[in-house]
Amino acid sequence: MRIADLLSKGERFFSLEFFPPKERPAWPEFFAAAERLKSVNPLFVSVTYGAGGGTQSNTLELVARLKKDYGFEPMAHLTCVGASGEFINGFLDNLAKDGIDNVLALRGDPPRGDGAFKPNNKDFSYACDLVRFIRKGFPKLGVGVAAYPETHPEAVSPAEDLLHLKEKLELGSDFAITQLFFDNSYYWDFVKKARAIGIEKPIIPGVLPIVNLAGVKRIVSLCGAKLPPEILARVEEADATGGAKAVEEVGLEIARKQVRALLENGAPGVHLYTLNRAETCLKIIEGCA
Repeated sequence: MRIADLLSKGERFFSLEFFPPKERPAWPEFFAAAERLKSVNPLFVSVTYGAGGGTQSNTLELVARLKKDYGFEPMAHLTCVGASGEFINGFLDNLAKDGIDNVLALRGDPPRGDGAFKPNNKDFSYACDLVRFIRKGFPKLGVGVAAYPETHPEAVSPAEDLLHLKEKLELGSDFAITQLFFDNSYYWDFVKKARAIGIEKPIIPGVLPIVNLAGVKRIVSLCGAKLPPEILARVEEADATGGAKAVEEVGLEIARKQVRALLENGAPGVHLYTLNRAETCLKIIEGCA
């Protein structure tokens, strides 16, 4: 089923994002985490494409198994990295064969060490190119796109970044999922500005639980999000006094508070970046029930 149809019911929800393990021996652990998270009845789950599109084949197999064996409504990520019309057609044909009804269309990041993004194909330089291609060749497929409450790090300005989001949605995508953020005011301000320029489709907030100090610093440096000073201070203090376990406890408390506030103030749902950690996600969701 298209995620847009599920969203139209207007019920509060959680959705989950997984990333493909690089090595197949780690797959049993991946599916064990997915099995545990069935209990939260996510509206949908997404599976990333790997850095630089490095795990495309894994993404295809994993979304197929998540639907067939676990009963999830999965969405495969698809990027412009290394894209060609022939490859994308093949990828989307395989999704259709496995009964996958949704895809997240992204420009994507370059492979690690490659510096700035350089399109391999002028026909697929931006996410809007993917959306246009999908809508022409696969009109029944549900399409999501990304949004950036704190502005894409390569955008000329916040206003122009919003116009790019509007273009992606007007080309036929159904909804947007935001990049992670830690200050909810960024999300609400972003939604307000989006509505002001005529964006009507759902904008789902994405939340990342902090489970590791070095990890969260690396992630925010890559995506352009800000780690508020008060949150950074709490996490650094936890790391200094109690190590990794203390950091995770503080991170859980911060995520619960953030998620609860989003839902209480009218967000349509919350998309959790799971880091493939079932226990963490269960504690966040249970704390918001």
